[in-house]
Amino acid sequence: MDEVLGVLDEAAGWLEARGVSQWPSRFEAAWVREALTRGETWLVEIGGKVAGTATVDWSDPLWADPGGTAGYVHRMAVRRWASGLGSVILDWAGDAARQRGASTLRLDCVKSNGRLRSYYETRGFVHRGDVPVGGAPGLRQDDGPVTWVSRYQLDLEAR
Repeated sequence: MDEVLGVLDEAAGWLEARGVSQWPSRFEAAWVREALTRGETWLVEIGGKVAGTATVDWSDPLWADPGGTAGYVHRMAVRRWASGLGSVILDWAGDAARQRGASTLRLDCVKSNGRLRSYYETRGFVHRGDVPVGGAPGLRQDDGPVTWVSRYQLDLEAR
């Protein structure tokens, strides 16, 4: 738990320093505990040092409208010294989803994060619409401020 939160908090601070409202400034253990307990949250190590984290789970109410089986990437983050590791994590997530019989890999980010949106598109993800989410950026709640997020999907069968 401590390692996951450390990576997420470092990434959140880096984003916040650049004026990007992708995530809250600090993560709480309760926000990641369920996925960690289910074995859906992973740490990535390079040379024995924790370099990143990602959660790959198998449902997301934000995607209730499209059909098909999918893996969903959430809370993917890397330490600054491991910049560039995101592509490796996305490839791994795609392989993990395929192994579970998923035909697509899905993720989302705040609509205003143009740099991240462009990154996903260069990785082959296709924009599948923008939807409102309740709660502060990074938190999905039934109340609170509304944040618009952009949904992206990668066809795993075409790869």
